[in-house]
Amino acid sequence: MTSERVTTVLAGLAARLPGLERLYLDLHRHPELSFAETRTAAELAARLVADGYEVRTGIAGTGVLGVLRNGPGPAVLLRADIDALPVEEKTGLGYASTVRAIDAEGHEVPVMHACGHDMHATWLSGAAALLAERRTAWSGTLLVVFQPGEETGGGARAMIEDGLFEIAGTPDVVLGQHVTPGPAGWVLTRPGVLMAATDAVRVTLHGRGGHGSRPETTVDPVVLAASVVLRLQTIVSREISATDSAVVTVGALHAGTAHNVIADHATLDVNVRTFEPHVRTRVLAALERIVHAEARAAGAPRPPEITELSSFSATANDEAATGDLTAAFERHFPAGRVWEAPLVTGSEDFGDFGRAAGVPSVFWLVGGKDERAVLDALAAGRFEDDIPSNHSPLFAPVLHPTLRTGVETLVVAALHRLRSPAVAPGSVVGA
Repeated sequence: MTSERVTTVLAGLAARLPGLERLYLDLHRHPELSFAETRTAAELAARLVADGYEVRTGIAGTGVLGVLRNGPGPAVLLRADIDALPVEEKTGLGYASTVRAIDAEGHEVPVMHACGHDMHATWLSGAAALLAERRTAWSGTLLVVFQPGEETGGGARAMIEDGLFEIAGTPDVVLGQHVTPGPAGWVLTRPGVLMAATDAVRVTLHGRGGHGSRPETTVDPVVLAASVVLRLQTIVSREISATDSAVVTVGALHAGTAHNVIADHATLDVNVRTFEPHVRTRVLAALERIVHAEARAAGAPRPPEITELSSFSATANDEAATGDLTAAFERHFPAGRVWEAPLVTGSEDFGDFGRAAGVPSVFWLVGGKDERAVLDALAAGRFEDDIPSNHSPLFAPVLHPTLRTGVETLVVAALHRLRSPAVAPGSVVGA
C-alpha cells in the first residue's frame, strides 16, 4: 500500500530536518537572480550526486537534472525553481539576504528570495534524498529538476529547448508545488486552472522633444503616456464581462531627464493577467488598439512599439490526476489540513513541462506562514494588511512546520505515482 511506503520513506525525515534547515538558511542568505544561479545549482547538484543520482548540470545555463533509475515503472518528474528576485529584504531576520548583484540590464540591484524558491529547492532536495535512501519502497524512475529563471517566464522552456527530455527521457507525470502566505502545514490543491496567464510588455511611445517653455513645438510623451495609462484601466471595467477576470497593471513608467525638458519618448511596462484564453486574447488586442490610437490622437511622429518582456501560460492541473493526488494527501495529513486552493492571479511556468512532454501535470500550494497569525488576520479582515505576500520585501516562510510539510507532500506525490516493487506491470499504480 502507498501509505506503508510513505511511512517507510518518511521515517528518515526527522533526522534530516536539521540539515535541511541549514540548507534553507544558506540558500536564503545567498540568493541569485534568474539564470545566474551558479552557487545554488552547484550546491543542489552536489547533494544529488551524494544521494546517488545521475546528475547533469548546465541545462539552460544553470539548470540541474538528477535521474534515479530504480527498476521498472513510471517516470515521475519533480520540479523546483531556484531563482530569486531584485528585491531588498526587510524581514529583519538574522539570516536575511544582504546580497547585491548586476541584473540583465547592467544595473546593480538588491537580491532576495522573496518568492520562496529557496524553500522549494530545500523541499525537493530533502524529498530526493529520502526517496533515494529508501529506494526499496518503490520502483520506477525519478527525475529531479532544479529549474532556473522561473521569474522571467522562460526557465522551463529554456530547459526543454536545451534537451531536458532528450537527456532524461519523457516523464509520465510532472509534479510541483509553491509556498504561499497561507497557514503553515496546510496543503491546497485545485483541479483545472490554478494560476493565471501573464503577459508582460514594454510600450515605447515616441514624441517630439523640446524646451519645457515651448510645448507647442513638441509632442509630449509624458502627456501621451498619462492618457495611455488611464485608458488601459478601462479594459477591465468596460471591455471584459463581469463574469470574467483580468488584471491590467502599469508597473513602470519612465520619461524625461529634467524639469524643463520635454522628452522625446516614454516607456511603460505593462502586466496583464488572465485565466481564460478568450479573455487573454481580448485584453491583449485592446491594449494594442489603445496604445496605437492614443499615439495617433497625440500626433506622435511615429507609431509606438510593443515588445514582449515575458509570457506565462495559465497553470492548469490535470483534473483526474489532481483528484487522485488530493485524496492521497487527505489520507496522509490530519483532517483539516488539505483544502481546495483559490484561483491565484500569480503565474508560473511549471505547466510548460507537462505541455511539452504531453503528460499530466499537477501543481499545488503549501502554506508557509504562522497559522494563528493567518487565521486571526482573516477573521479580522486584515489578511492583505497583516500577512506579507510573495514578492514582498517582508515575505519569509516560517521554518516549521513548513519544511516538513513540503517534503512530505513531494514524497506522498511521488510514491502515489511510482510503482510498489511488489506490484506487477499493468497493475494500478498508487492503489
